[in-house]
Amino acid sequence: MKPKAHIRKLAKFLAYLLGRRPDEFGLIPDADGYIKIKELLKAIHEEDGWRHIRQANIQEVLYSLPSPPFEIKETLIRAKQRDQIYLPRPCSHPPKFLYTCIRTKAHLVVDEKGIMPAKHPKVLLSSDSDMALRMGRRIDASPVLLTVQVEKAMQNGVSFDQAGETLYLADAIPPNCFTGPPLPEPETDRKAASIKKNKHTLPKQSQMPDYLIWPSETLEKRQKHQNWQKHKKQKAREREKRRLRKLKRSLGYYDET
Repeated sequence: MKPKAHIRKLAKFLAYLLGRRPDEFGLIPDADGYIKIKELLKAIHEEDGWRHIRQANIQEVLYSLPSPPFEIKETLIRAKQRDQIYLPRPCSHPPKFLYTCIRTKAHLVVDEKGIMPAKHPKVLLSSDSDMALRMGRRIDASPVLLTVQVEKAMQNGVSFDQAGETLYLADAIPPNCFTGPPLPEPETDRKAASIKKNKHTLPKQSQMPDYLIWPSETLEKRQKHQNWQKHKKQKAREREKRRLRKLKRSLGYYDET
């Protein structure tokens, strides 16, 4: 059976991403060349024309091609041919400024203690602020962009590894070696401002007059609609599982788990 065109196209794209230029997509494989499938999908969904790709599509390539260009191990994926990947190496002359993003909630802590690794063993940085924001949006909808003063960091004992054309790695960045937007207001100040702002908002439903309380019929309809939406999603997942099982059987895979 000849694989369909879209399967071959996806296989070619994954071979390039995983085996040649993962750094181009803000991804850094581990020492064995693996990347988390979850992180891979986040990067793929940022690309025009690939936002529809799900893990089931990747598995379809794996089952359909006689010699797929990648292999999967539990929640990890890697290319079979990895000789062209740019492996991290010490960089003695990095750019003057590097950029990285942190979660908004971590801003106060980072300002006090410095930038520490999050989901990766090292701090991920980029010489391109747009790439840094792209990677940052994978961990936070509104990440905080920080500018690292490289020379000052190196004077404080920080060493940098280059992991691609624009990506760099560091063990940590001291608190006096980067700049960013103003710190958020303390939690107590935000709560006080919120109370003041909402001083004249509607009271709780138990305190509202009868004519403003939603009738029980309306609440019942809302609950039925929510249950129906959950039912639709569950049915869609079941259909996808059946489709994959059918594909496996047609290709000679009889494992029904």
